[in-house]
Amino acid sequence: MSSQTVARRYAAALADVLLSGGSPREVQDELIAWESMIQTSEPLQQAFHTPTVAYDQKRALLEELIERTKVREPTANFLRVLLKNQRLTELGEINNRLAQVLDQRSGVVAAHVITARPVSEEIKRSLNGRLAMITGKDVRLSFAIDATLIGGMVTRVGSTVYDGSIRNQLRQLELKLSGK
Repeated sequence: MSSQTVARRYAAALADVLLSGGSPREVQDELIAWESMIQTSEPLQQAFHTPTVAYDQKRALLEELIERTKVREPTANFLRVLLKNQRLTELGEINNRLAQVLDQRSGVVAAHVITARPVSEEIKRSLNGRLAMITGKDVRLSFAIDATLIGGMVTRVGSTVYDGSIRNQLRQLELKLSGK
């Protein structure tokens, strides 16, 4: 079974539990923190990803970490299920899929915006409003900087890309002038 299929199933099941019991975003934040903690710690990666480490040792380590991080019960239970089913290595993909499922079920669409320079809060609010009008949904924006755009912005909403960058405009002008 592909990791995307696994991630989709686990994320959907967790979303069902979280949406019926409340606090889905808090659990999502905790799982993201766990993903980061494991990714940035070589000993934790080895402990959880190495098949030669006994399950009982992994479980003891997981329980110790759960106790230290004081995560919510749904988070702890989900981590235990992942460990038991040998899927803790796929936490990153599951987190990505969980974000998509929670957004979809709550009527939110994610938009990723790349700009040449940081943008003001006023521009962020304006862009959020425009994208909400276009999509008919609430919009969750994320921003990144790419100086090679020269100016303008590139916005991705799902599979749709709106490229209003100077780099793209210069590329289009070059194509017109060269007759291609």
